[in-house]
Amino acid sequence: MSEESQLSKASHGRPLRPIERELVEKMLTGNDLKQGIEATLSSALVEDMQDGGMGSIRFLPSGRSRHFGRVIAKAEYTDEDGVLVSIVINVDRENELYEVDFWKVNFEPLKRYPRAPDIKIEAVP
Repeated sequence: MSEESQLSKASHGRPLRPIERELVEKMLTGNDLKQGIEATLSSALVEDMQDGGMGSIRFLPSGRSRHFGRVIAKAEYTDEDGVLVSIVINVDRENELYEVDFWKVNFEPLKRYPRAPDIKIEAVP
Protein backbone atom coordinates (compact mmCIF):
# COMPACT_ATOMS: atom_id res chain seq x y z
CA MET A 1 0.00 0.00 0.00
CA SER A 2 1.37 3.40 -0.93
CA GLU A 3 2.15 5.96 1.75
CA GLU A 4 -0.51 8.25 0.27
CA SER A 5 -3.28 5.64 0.55
CA GLN A 6 -2.15 4.76 4.08
CA LEU A 7 -2.45 8.42 5.08
CA SER A 8 -5.83 8.70 3.40
CA LYS A 9 -7.08 5.60 5.19
CA ALA A 10 -5.69 6.78 8.54
CA SER A 11 -7.30 10.21 8.23
CA HIS A 12 -10.77 8.62 8.38
CA GLY A 13 -9.98 6.99 11.72
CA ARG A 14 -11.93 4.31 13.52
CA PRO A 15 -14.29 4.23 16.47
CA LEU A 16 -12.92 3.50 19.91
CA ARG A 17 -12.77 -0.17 20.77
CA PRO A 18 -14.85 -1.11 23.85
CA ILE A 19 -11.70 -1.87 25.87
CA GLU A 20 -10.24 1.57 24.98
CA ARG A 21 -13.46 3.33 25.98
CA GLU A 22 -13.55 1.41 29.28
CA LEU A 23 -9.96 2.47 30.00
CA VAL A 24 -10.62 6.15 29.25
CA GLU A 25 -13.76 6.16 31.41
CA LYS A 26 -11.92 4.54 34.32
CA MET A 27 -8.97 6.93 34.05
CA LEU A 28 -11.31 9.93 34.14
CA THR A 29 -12.93 8.87 37.42
CA GLY A 30 -13.19 11.95 39.62
CA ASN A 31 -12.10 14.32 36.84
CA ASP A 32 -14.14 17.50 36.28
CA LEU A 33 -14.03 16.94 32.50
CA LYS A 34 -15.38 13.37 32.69
CA GLN A 35 -19.04 14.06 31.95
CA GLY A 36 -18.35 16.23 28.89
CA ILE A 37 -15.73 13.85 27.53
CA GLU A 38 -17.83 10.72 28.06
CA ALA A 39 -20.61 12.30 25.98
CA THR A 40 -18.21 12.42 22.99
CA LEU A 41 -16.75 8.90 23.24
CA SER A 42 -19.44 7.11 21.22
CA SER A 43 -18.82 9.31 18.18
CA ALA A 44 -15.05 9.79 18.62
CA LEU A 45 -12.73 8.68 15.84
CA VAL A 46 -9.16 7.69 16.60
CA GLU A 47 -6.05 6.52 14.84
CA ASP A 48 -3.35 4.24 16.15
CA MET A 49 -0.13 6.11 16.80
CA GLN A 50 3.20 4.86 15.47
CA ASP A 51 4.59 3.90 18.88
CA GLY A 52 6.08 0.47 18.26
CA GLY A 53 2.96 -1.42 19.34
CA MET A 54 2.54 0.17 22.76
CA GLY A 55 -1.16 0.96 22.17
CA SER A 56 -1.28 4.76 21.94
CA ILE A 57 -4.18 6.39 20.07
CA ARG A 58 -4.80 9.92 18.82
CA PHE A 59 -8.28 11.42 18.65
CA LEU A 60 -9.06 12.95 15.28
CA PRO A 61 -10.14 16.59 15.29
CA SER A 62 -13.58 17.66 14.20
CA GLY A 63 -12.54 19.86 11.30
CA ARG A 64 -10.29 22.32 13.11
CA SER A 65 -6.61 22.56 13.81
CA ARG A 66 -5.65 21.90 17.38
CA HIS A 67 -2.70 21.89 19.70
CA PHE A 68 -1.65 19.86 22.71
CA GLY A 69 -3.09 21.27 25.90
CA ARG A 70 -2.33 19.28 29.03
CA VAL A 71 -2.35 15.95 30.83
CA ILE A 72 -5.68 15.28 32.57
CA ALA A 73 -5.25 11.69 33.74
CA LYS A 74 -2.39 9.30 34.56
CA ALA A 75 -2.30 5.60 35.31
CA GLU A 76 0.08 2.68 35.25
CA TYR A 77 -0.09 -1.08 35.14
CA THR A 78 2.25 -4.01 34.84
CA ASP A 79 2.12 -5.85 31.51
CA GLU A 80 2.12 -9.66 31.34
CA ASP A 81 5.91 -9.70 31.02
CA GLY A 82 6.31 -7.82 34.32
CA VAL A 83 7.25 -4.51 32.66
CA LEU A 84 5.72 -1.24 33.91
CA VAL A 85 3.51 0.71 31.49
CA SER A 86 2.60 4.37 31.99
CA ILE A 87 -0.60 5.75 30.45
CA VAL A 88 -1.66 9.39 30.17
CA ILE A 89 -4.72 11.05 28.69
CA ASN A 90 -4.01 14.38 27.06
CA VAL A 91 -6.49 17.03 25.93
CA ASP A 92 -6.05 19.88 23.49
CA ARG A 93 -6.28 23.57 24.38
CA GLU A 94 -10.09 23.35 24.11
CA ASN A 95 -10.19 20.48 26.67
CA GLU A 96 -11.18 17.95 23.99
CA LEU A 97 -9.52 14.54 23.91
CA TYR A 98 -6.18 14.68 22.13
CA GLU A 99 -4.56 11.29 22.79
CA VAL A 100 -4.14 8.33 25.09
CA ASP A 101 -0.40 7.85 25.27
CA PHE A 102 1.17 4.58 26.43
CA TRP A 103 4.83 4.24 27.37
CA LYS A 104 6.25 0.84 28.18
CA VAL A 105 9.50 1.45 30.00
CA ASN A 106 11.45 -1.07 27.90
CA PHE A 107 9.96 0.33 24.63
CA GLU A 108 8.59 -3.09 23.60
CA PRO A 109 5.05 -3.72 22.30
CA LEU A 110 2.31 -4.45 24.82
CA LYS A 111 1.76 -8.11 25.57
CA ARG A 112 -1.81 -7.39 26.71
CA TYR A 113 -3.93 -4.25 26.53
CA PRO A 114 -4.98 -3.29 30.07
CA ARG A 115 -8.52 -3.66 31.33
CA ALA A 116 -9.88 -0.99 33.66
CA PRO A 117 -9.38 -3.09 36.84
CA ASP A 118 -5.67 -3.60 35.94
CA ILE A 119 -4.68 0.05 36.20
CA LYS A 120 -3.60 2.13 39.17
CA ILE A 121 -4.71 5.75 38.77
CA GLU A 122 -2.16 8.41 39.71
CA ALA A 123 -2.78 11.99 40.80
CA VAL A 124 -2.34 14.70 38.19
CA PRO A 125 -0.80 17.90 39.53
